[in-house]
Amino acid sequence: MADKNSAKNGGKATNGALLTQPLAQPKPIEPAAKSSQQKNNHAVRLGKDCDYEKELRRLQVELAKLQEWIRHTGLRVVAIFEGRDAAGKGGTIKRITDTLNPRICRVVALGTPTEREKTQWYFQRYVAHLPAAGEMVLFDRSWYNRAGVERVMGFCTEAEYLEFMRTCPEFERMLVRSGIVVVKYWFSVSDEEQERRFQDRMKNPTKRWKLSPMDLESRKHWAEYSRAKDEMFAGTDIKQAPWYVVNADSKKAARLNVIRHLLSLIPYQDLTSKPLPLPPICKQNYTRPPINEQTFIPEVYR
Repeated sequence: MADKNSAKNGGKATNGALLTQPLAQPKPIEPAAKSSQQKNNHAVRLGKDCDYEKELRRLQVELAKLQEWIRHTGLRVVAIFEGRDAAGKGGTIKRITDTLNPRICRVVALGTPTEREKTQWYFQRYVAHLPAAGEMVLFDRSWYNRAGVERVMGFCTEAEYLEFMRTCPEFERMLVRSGIVVVKYWFSVSDEEQERRFQDRMKNPTKRWKLSPMDLESRKHWAEYSRAKDEMFAGTDIKQAPWYVVNADSKKAARLNVIRHLLSLIPYQDLTSKPLPLPPICKQNYTRPPINEQTFIPEVYR
């Protein structure tokens, strides 16, 4: 799912700008772990073969390079994050966006549709948030609400659900044909780990807001959600925009795996600018007004 237009145009970006260096096939991102582990094709064990914080930082540097490539070439990228409640979608999105420019990489997490939006074409309110040239949009939940919560909880009719299942593959194919890179992640978590995270959220006041009444109600419909997910995969796991399943029992491993996988899907070059010399600050012809004429916040901490 690379920017094929750039290659076809002989090094020109899709927005008409010339690339600053010749295109070359980028090297795959490999885990910074022990060479013996890599040779034996064993999984990199966090805390033993690889330090989580260092590896996250390394991958975030690569994300910054990808961001600059997206901006420079005019790529349009959509990444969809779906999955079970408490599966770690939000935490992964946060680690992706932590060091990126929010004007280039933005998160879309839509709430309940308004009465007006309910009368629109179902995909309409999502289309408004699709990326322009040089942007990447991360959907924290997406149009797949119709195949999940709306389907299970009865927020849509059977006819609306069936129309969604017919339309969604064509809608996504249309996005891909228009040049948008579409990546879809499903976060899978075991029942035991999900239960542990629910209990942790109940006990932790800084996380309790994550548990909505709908999340609690969904616990009664575990089997229905499972069947809905299976049906959704059967109808929407298409060649142009396949589903990628993330084993999310380990939050830290899931975050690194998703970032590394995302980086592997979009070939990019390092176009980050070199450090520039800082010019001296010119303070001539300026007199600061008296400090006692300004209102400062209380300095409780020093």
